[in-house]
Amino acid sequence: MSEFVTISQGDIPLVLGFPHTGTDVPVHVRDRLNETGRALADTDWHIHELYAGLVEGITTVRTKIHRYVIDVNRDPKGESLYPGANTTSLCPTTDFDGNGIYRPERQPDRGEIARRTRAYHAPYHAALQQELQRIKAIHGFAVLYDCHSIRSGIPFLFDGRLPDFNVGTNRGTTCNPAIEDIVFAACQQLDGYSSILNGRFKGGWTTREYGHPEEGVHTIQMELAQSAYLASEAPPWRYDPDKSARLRNHLSAILTNLTQWRPT
Repeated sequence: MSEFVTISQGDIPLVLGFPHTGTDVPVHVRDRLNETGRALADTDWHIHELYAGLVEGITTVRTKIHRYVIDVNRDPKGESLYPGANTTSLCPTTDFDGNGIYRPERQPDRGEIARRTRAYHAPYHAALQQELQRIKAIHGFAVLYDCHSIRSGIPFLFDGRLPDFNVGTNRGTTCNPAIEDIVFAACQQLDGYSSILNGRFKGGWTTREYGHPEEGVHTIQMELAQSAYLASEAPPWRYDPDKSARLRNHLSAILTNLTQWRPT
């Protein structure tokens, strides 16, 4: 397995994916980036810490590679997740504000994108597929909960302020309806938090690619607004202990309920 992918194996039906928490940038890529790119502003800051230890027996798969190197939650063929809307690509050339992240004449060409896909994208998904199949072999099904976060205000990507909890199931196609209900109903009941189902974030490539309920693999994406657990949505992206502790209680309840679900 790749040195850039970390796996923690559990034995319950739930698998957590962490595609965007990594901050590793190989030297040959870092040398291409400008000051904006090297800031790594679009990291899903501290998300693997936020979810750590919430429920015993969960399997986790995480890439250490930063999304500016290659976005493992994008189609490796380069197809857009949101045709017609602003977004970032498989090998992003801009940040979430639309600013270029590469030095002049240093953007990756097709050959470089292909090399990064083989080196970093493929191993992450090989690990994720392996763990989903392992869990499915144990239980007859598996549930992938894809963990994300993003700044609550990014005009380049969406209007207004993002809700705290953004649940994505690609319009109900990637999981059993009961799984969607378990997660979203819990979010709606939380005092002081806002939530939406299949809003701006309907589930990334991972959620859409792996979600085949008829084959026993169910997927759901959770995009959290970083304002819900960070001290500030700006450098140094500090983890707020009080906000995080409150949010962890809610996430623990959601994941616990998911682990108790069984197909009928």
